[in-house]
Amino acid sequence: MSFLATIYTNIAAAPAQDALLEVVESGFNTVSRSMLLDLINRARTALQEHGIKPGDRVALLGGNSASWVAADLAILSEGATMVPLYVRQSGAEMAHAMNDCQPSIVVVADSGLLQTLSAAWPEHCEILTYEQLFAGEATTEEPYAVGPDDIVTIIYTSGTSGPAKGVMLSRANVDFMLPTTQTALAGIVGTREVDKVFHFLPFCFAGSRIMLWTQLYRGNPLMVSTDLNRLVAELQTADPNYYLNVPMVLERIRRGVSEKLQERGGFALSLYRGGLEAAARVRMGTASVADRIQLAAAKMIVFPKIRQTIGPSLEFLICGSAPLSADTQRWFETLGIPVYQVYGLTETTAIVTMDTPKSAEGGKVGVAIDGVEMRVTEDGELVTRGPHIFHGYWKLPAATESAIQDGWFHTGDKAEIDGEGRLRIIGRVKHLLVMESGHNVPPEPIEEAIRTACPEIEHAFLVGHGRPFLSVIVTGPVSAEQIQLALDQASQGLPHYKKLRKFHHSDEPFTPENGLLTANSKMKRRVIDEHFTEVINGMYQK
Repeated sequence: MSFLATIYTNIAAAPAQDALLEVVESGFNTVSRSMLLDLINRARTALQEHGIKPGDRVALLGGNSASWVAADLAILSEGATMVPLYVRQSGAEMAHAMNDCQPSIVVVADSGLLQTLSAAWPEHCEILTYEQLFAGEATTEEPYAVGPDDIVTIIYTSGTSGPAKGVMLSRANVDFMLPTTQTALAGIVGTREVDKVFHFLPFCFAGSRIMLWTQLYRGNPLMVSTDLNRLVAELQTADPNYYLNVPMVLERIRRGVSEKLQERGGFALSLYRGGLEAAARVRMGTASVADRIQLAAAKMIVFPKIRQTIGPSLEFLICGSAPLSADTQRWFETLGIPVYQVYGLTETTAIVTMDTPKSAEGGKVGVAIDGVEMRVTEDGELVTRGPHIFHGYWKLPAATESAIQDGWFHTGDKAEIDGEGRLRIIGRVKHLLVMESGHNVPPEPIEEAIRTACPEIEHAFLVGHGRPFLSVIVTGPVSAEQIQLALDQASQGLPHYKKLRKFHHSDEPFTPENGLLTANSKMKRRVIDEHFTEVINGMYQK
């Protein structure tokens, strides 16, 4: 049975049960399974009336909502290929995706987004708002029977260099992945009937969509954020058992807790710091009796209050998109909130490895999921093969052949696999800085060390390609003294050519809106290099 058929089966089995809960200021807008089905079938009617056929591309632009979910499932149910767009991406990126995939129709949430898309893409095709999409009667026709090799979605990857490429995922890719994620969650939460799951990451991203589809596949209701500006308040309303994160969010939580305790000072701060230090010595096997008493006191007095603040019902967190620093992962674990990392790319149907309760280790991103192979090449690059590998890049056969060789997908990530099969991502193979001296320096480990040394630093961007020494551009609410201390700490134990000599503190943040980050918050290295050309040149003037 296909993943789409399973979702429809769940709806038919218990139509009155909740499918989605939109988190709003007043509480929840509850959408039952039957209500979701009605929205899907109304949307299908509109798509039929506008001549959508199997294989057509239909783009979708909107924030997370029940309407977005219904539109997604309606497009799939007509056999069309859904192309999700990101509301925060630049107009040029939006236009590139539309010109590339040539959709038959674009669905947008409202008139504001219609104007945004029309301005970015003047030669646009027909555009429907949600109001138009859901205005008609619900069709009674059976959904189109999507074949295993049919392309259900094209997701444009936000590359760190060059234009985004359209990743084609098939029904078979998703059919493989959803039972895997369902089994993985069952291994953590057990056999209880309903989990309280909150979701705030945009559905247009591959990992986010897999989380959405997984909950629909499980028949588990999903609480959906509707306003990221109210994220803290929404989390309080949702009070989830778990939710999917990116490292930036977890690092902000950690920083926020530390800052509040610093402001209060006194016994709580002392016990908090002492507890963390004692926990570190316990992990290293050097703890004294006094350390164990200190940790026990922190676990009894201060850590439960922090957990209550982060989430009273929170049992664990899932983190993906980029490797989470080992320090942050251990910080949450010390508080009693395990963080399970997931590694993957859009091209791997979002997942290659996942942490399990028994395998999780700070700084590593889990073990290969069942049915997936992975290995590290002689050049240190991670490659993987299996039913999770995408069908290719849309209209880019040469790029597809380059990425998939003898069935192995080349991730572009530099990695290590330990004796237990746990994966550690070191950086990108193509991000090497080749210094004037001829030394090759992967920037990511040093950037992570800087941010670990000073969590207030939001982004650290290493420069030094063709230069005599390394420097760094940093952003975030930090002082020059804090930055210098972080650089000194990060440089400890490094060879001379990796020592950090200078820095520039940028008042301008790195964001997707100003084009310095990808849609999923990865640094666009070529763009940042060009944007800060004068600054970089200034750091190397004698």
